[in-house]
Amino acid sequence: MLGGMNAPLLPLPDDDLTRLGLVEDGDLVLDEAALALAQLDHQAVDLTPYHDLLSEIAEQLEVTGMAAERAADQASALAAVLADQFGFLGDDLTYDDPDNADLIRVIDRRRGLPVSLAILYVAAARRIGWQAQVLDVPGHVLVLIGMDEAPVIVDPFAGGARVGAERLAALLQTHAPTHEPVTQVAAMPNRAVLIRLLQNQATRAEQAGHGRRALTLFARMTAVAPEYAHAWWQRARLLLVDGDVAGARSSLGTILEVTRDPELRAQVSDLLEKLAASS
Repeated sequence: MLGGMNAPLLPLPDDDLTRLGLVEDGDLVLDEAALALAQLDHQAVDLTPYHDLLSEIAEQLEVTGMAAERAADQASALAAVLADQFGFLGDDLTYDDPDNADLIRVIDRRRGLPVSLAILYVAAARRIGWQAQVLDVPGHVLVLIGMDEAPVIVDPFAGGARVGAERLAALLQTHAPTHEPVTQVAAMPNRAVLIRLLQNQATRAEQAGHGRRALTLFARMTAVAPEYAHAWWQRARLLLVDGDVAGARSSLGTILEVTRDPELRAQVSDLLEKLAASS
């Protein structure tokens, strides 16, 4: 059976979570979506002060960056507001604390993981009409400011510090597998950013022996991104650990509906055959 049995498995996603899975990716507002996900673990928390703070950040950014037309100036304004004025920095001391991937607690503590801080940077920039994207870097998350001439990359975990070509190359060399060298990074779709946030929580929950908590988080992933096959696979795996064969079969069947990856489909079909043979 899964670890953490004293805590009941939370119910499957409510209407708000289901709606997140139906919104077009480009219409997702990252910070608001991340707050909605966090509230699932803080049902009694009133989100009004948090939304007010996000609005205040955007207002201050608009004032600070009033004359910032170049990406470099916008990057400086973001660092000045989010890191210097509001105090949002990376949590070096307790990096693996689950609170670092919970936007409510990130705002409370002013500390977070690269992905949670990147959400704040990108959402704030977009609120005042600037172009910003979350960048998927092996082992890290960065933010790209500007999309046309002279874009700038910053590291929200390091207080919005600029990431030049040498620093980026060092990150790629440090975290990329030796047999799979990475030569470029890509902007993440909004939904992928939310999945990354939930994945951080799920990984830490399972490492801590809280299997039921991890299963809840993978269920949230499948609601937010129904087409994300990996979450269905992990959900099926944990359901099997918990002895829920029927639930695992359902999750595996969904994978066959959402992916055309021949290798994954073969794995799923093989596992379904084994489950049928053992029943």
